[in-house]
Amino acid sequence: MSDATVPVIVTAYFFPRPDARDQVIAALEPAIAGVHQEDGCELYAIHDAPDGSIVMLEKWTSVELLDAHGQGEPVRRLGPALEGLLERPVEVTRLVPRPVGDPDKGAL
Repeated sequence: MSDATVPVIVTAYFFPRPDARDQVIAALEPAIAGVHQEDGCELYAIHDAPDGSIVMLEKWTSVELLDAHGQGEPVRRLGPALEGLLERPVEVTRLVPRPVGDPDKGAL
C-alpha cells in the first residue's frame, strides 16, 4: 500500500553515545521546532526508550510532504549537529497505517 494521500508514520531511533545524550537532545531541539513548521507535519516528537535510545515518532499527511521534509533545511542541519554524538546510524522506518476498530483509536 503506497497511496500518496494516505498518512505516513515514521519512527527514527537515535542511539547517543553514553556521554553525549544531552548533546543529542540539544541537537534535536532546533530541528524539531523547524520541522513543526513544515507542511504536512502532524506529529514530530521525541521519546526516551528503555534501552537509552531516543525515539522520534512522526506523522505526515502524505509521502510527498514527508519526502520534502527529508530535503528540508532542519534535516540538512541535523546531520552535522549529530556528528560524532551517536554510537551508530539513525534507524528510520516508514510505516503505513492499517486502521482497525475505532477510527479515533485505531490509527495515529
